[in-house]
Amino acid sequence: MIQLIYRKFGNRLQAKDDLLSGLTVALALVPEAVAFAIIAGVPPLVGLYAAFMVCLVTAIAGGRPGMISGATGALAVIMVGLVKIGNDRGVELGLVDNAGLQYLFAAVILMGLIQILCGALKLGRFVRLIPQPVMFGFVNGLAIVIFMAQFPMFTESPTTPKADWLSGSALYLMLGLVFLTMAISFFLPKLTTAVPASLVGIIVVSLIVILGGVDTLVVGDMASIAGGLPSLVTFTIPLNWDTLVFIAPFSFILAAVGLIESLMTLTLIDELTETRGKSNRECVGQGLANIITGFFGGMGGCAMIGQSIINIRSGGRGRLSGIAAGILLLCFILFAAPLIEKIPLAALTGVMFMVVIGTFEWSSIRILGKIPKSDAFVILLVSLVTVFTHNLALAVISGVIVSALVFAWKSAHHVHRETEIREDGTKVYYLHGPLFFGSIQDFSTEFSPADDPDVVICDMMDSRVWDHSGLEAIQKLAERYRAAGKTLKLQHISANCRDLLKKAGTLVDVIILEDDPTYIVANLKRENRTPSAGGVDGVKTDG
Repeated sequence: MIQLIYRKFGNRLQAKDDLLSGLTVALALVPEAVAFAIIAGVPPLVGLYAAFMVCLVTAIAGGRPGMISGATGALAVIMVGLVKIGNDRGVELGLVDNAGLQYLFAAVILMGLIQILCGALKLGRFVRLIPQPVMFGFVNGLAIVIFMAQFPMFTESPTTPKADWLSGSALYLMLGLVFLTMAISFFLPKLTTAVPASLVGIIVVSLIVILGGVDTLVVGDMASIAGGLPSLVTFTIPLNWDTLVFIAPFSFILAAVGLIESLMTLTLIDELTETRGKSNRECVGQGLANIITGFFGGMGGCAMIGQSIINIRSGGRGRLSGIAAGILLLCFILFAAPLIEKIPLAALTGVMFMVVIGTFEWSSIRILGKIPKSDAFVILLVSLVTVFTHNLALAVISGVIVSALVFAWKSAHHVHRETEIREDGTKVYYLHGPLFFGSIQDFSTEFSPADDPDVVICDMMDSRVWDHSGLEAIQKLAERYRAAGKTLKLQHISANCRDLLKKAGTLVDVIILEDDPTYIVANLKRENRTPSAGGVDGVKTDG
């Protein structure tokens, strides 16, 4: 059996690294799963079950070995509204008290189905369209969010909103243990990489607290993690059309946020490991995990960038690391809850602070003054939206939209033309630049039907039609020449432009000349020719 695992998941050395990093991740998952469950307004075990099941299933079926998934804060902030409204809806319908929780499970199942559909439609590839400034803003904002999420650990009750801050010796003790964990995590790899430094830090600090009888906050102060095996949910809410209409908006938002966070994390891990995961398979893996966790009483989840980086930094690169993390987390719930509850929060907080340092893209600060202002703005925008809304999907979408608008604006300013009068009196416009919704206004002003000869040729060797607006601009230009009793012809259009014009059919009524096989030679001669008064007028318009 052991040999089969090695053959499946790697050699013995890699298996050891995966198992040890999986243990580190499992320990780090406990307080976060509990915290996110509390944020969502559900029992802690609901978050722990989700962390165990989502982590295990995505490790087996996902498209990115070494990436860790579980219950996340990005989804929890959406779920809290669903649970509250679901409880109110349950009261109106005379259902059981935990109606909101059951609506959540149903929404998570539908969320999983949507994610599998996205994978089947191969929508995961769209993560490649995310610009680098958006990636920088995403990881920077997320690092700040992870940093801020540790603040409750420095209060007298981490699970109580607006609890009083620690002070005096309790605060100094907490800070001392945090810095000790960080110091071990930072310096130990310089001595040896045989074991994950984060795991050693957690063990050393835990032994100091337990054996020394140190009075500090521990995992058990947040909630008890003891429990049994998850069981199949028995739904008492009506599974009908009204319920589907109610949960569908939440499920679509959860699916979108989950996939965006997962695919962005996948891209980040790809860069760290210089390997490439499978985005569409990851969509399916995330969906399958959420369907299973919904049926077995978990709150669902997605990729966790903090735990994923802990895993990678600790040497976990294979699927076995995620499998080990999921199974060990279940073992904690079943057998080791009393021991795990004694782990000081300071140790786990120190590990997360090291994750913050490793996650933040420090080079982005150095290059802010060296990159285009629009890219710098996108980095800051995505970071700020992530920090202030905790909505990663909104932050990424905002960054992509702004980047797309900037690109369209810049592309629209790249349209220009040159003209030439041939010996037979035909005027030729040599068009350069893309023809799309952002450039059609400049395109239309480049032509003068009233002053041009009877036959005009628009040479599009260096231009491309991108969208319907470009086709419409060509049609309107042809109509302007016909109204003036003249003829407009297109020449040297690209294959994709021919396909667009062919598909448009009667929408675009313009003469297309067959390509001249000697055009390339003639074009080179034209480019090398110096402008003359009767030849090329050399007109160039920017913007």
